[in-house]
Amino acid sequence: MKKYIIMAEEGERTLLDQAREQVGLDLSDAEIIYTGVGAINIIRALQSVDRDAELYNIGYAGSANFDIGTWVEVTEVRLNHPNVTYPEPVLTMDNGQWTMDNVKQAICYSNCDFVLQSDYKDCVFDMELAFIAALGFRHLHSLKYVSDNLSLHSYHDLTHGVE
Repeated sequence: MKKYIIMAEEGERTLLDQAREQVGLDLSDAEIIYTGVGAINIIRALQSVDRDAELYNIGYAGSANFDIGTWVEVTEVRLNHPNVTYPEPVLTMDNGQWTMDNVKQAICYSNCDFVLQSDYKDCVFDMELAFIAALGFRHLHSLKYVSDNLSLHSYHDLTHGVE
């Protein structure tokens, strides 16, 4: 089965070495796809990838209460829309890949913009995972590194990422 590492930006590549050292992740046999940030970039970058391929989404995420530097294995992903409620599926992930004590398991909420505040605790926020999962990949794993506590300034200091 073909394996892919899915990352939003090339600057996240440093996370692969950290993940290998800190959580035992070795994906040396996987091809990296850099998608760009957000839904449209995800769809364009992944539309032709085989839905039976094994995907590993590795990237930065914010959290209201997890410490910066925490690794999180995502168990399910949803869109973050705190101002309205409507029915939508909860997308579950292939998990149980990283059972080390230093990896938390949590929900990821994907957004179309950077989250600067939230009442949601014990979760992470990103801008891609729900859109990847919605494309219907059968073997999707996600490992997030908490880069900030809902602070764009802290995110930039650590990642030098998206403006």
